[in-house]
Amino acid sequence: MRRQADRSLALKQWFALRTTLEKYLGAKVHCCAAQPGLPDMTFTANAGLVYKNKFVPSRFRYRERASEEPYFTQWFQRHGYKIIRLPAEYRFEGAGDALFVGKTLFAGFYYRTDIQTHAFLGEVLGVRVFSLELINRYFYHIDTCFLPISPSTAVYYPDAFDVYGRKVLRENIDVLIAVDHDEAYQFACNSVVVGKKAIIHKPCLKLESELKRHGYTVYSLGFSEFIKAGGAAKCLTLRLT
Repeated sequence: MRRQADRSLALKQWFALRTTLEKYLGAKVHCCAAQPGLPDMTFTANAGLVYKNKFVPSRFRYRERASEEPYFTQWFQRHGYKIIRLPAEYRFEGAGDALFVGKTLFAGFYYRTDIQTHAFLGEVLGVRVFSLELINRYFYHIDTCFLPISPSTAVYYPDAFDVYGRKVLRENIDVLIAVDHDEAYQFACNSVVVGKKAIIHKPCLKLESELKRHGYTVYSLGFSEFIKAGGAAKCLTLRLT
């Protein structure tokens, strides 16, 4: 059965996210204009990877999203970013599959991103990269199962990674907070953190409690209509700084 989003509710949820980001998290929000026939542009995390003044545009695996690429690239060009293009044969889906913990980039591969892109990113950005294989199709991007919240701390769903990936995370991140099966499937890890404040999907009460225990102020919002399409708060945002 197809899960059709309620457009009116989706808009309310998106505006609630924007309002919370601006009013309570102190973020400045920029918008890239939507384009006809490209509804997945709302998931701006996949536009590309931002590092300092550089932008690496995505090369989407599926043609349904490939037409988004020039619009996002043009936005970053207009805003003064240096554009670094991937080789044509590589597939890479931006900050959906590449997240920094401190100065180290943790990059996912298999379902949407090719592992070959990781070495390229490490070279052109001058950063250390750890490659993590995703093994559960539900968690098709690393940002659905892994959430950095500080330079030394991250939230993750262990069963989304293979044995090697879990070992890499344990050995290179000081504090790992595991989410359970139920909250992982509610996209608990697909949250937004700014400083000591976080926006999470409303049903994730255990993660809310754990973040509060670590000193975070938590704002619980609904993202039901976006989860139907495979994303929540994090997927709807792309951090610029």
